[in-house]
Amino acid sequence: MNVPADLKFTKNHEWIKVEGFEALVGITDYAQSELGEIVFVEFPTVGESKDKETVFGTIEAVKAVSDLFMPVSGKIIAANTELEEKPELVNEAPYEGGWMIRIILSDPLELDSLMSAEEYSAFIQ
Repeated sequence: MNVPADLKFTKNHEWIKVEGFEALVGITDYAQSELGEIVFVEFPTVGESKDKETVFGTIEAVKAVSDLFMPVSGKIIAANTELEEKPELVNEAPYEGGWMIRIILSDPLELDSLMSAEEYSAFIQ
């Protein structure tokens, strides 16, 4: 499993890559491999604010539909609309082209409650 060292992770298998006061959010390589072939991703409206651990969308695979959870509180400022036409990018590149939303962090201190790459790797073993 690919678990990049520069990301933070949740127990729900979302990742977050922080860039100043903004961050990208997606699902982990482990999550996409467990779900199987991704066929659809549904996002919230850009401009919405969401609290930590609330649902921000759903992801549909051939064998399951799963909720997507906010790793931290924030305002959604962009959604990866490329996934509307190419949901398979989540399977092919979960940490690059398969990102889901970009947020502005509401409370950067919430990042401290997330797992490091090392902790997440142990969690999925």
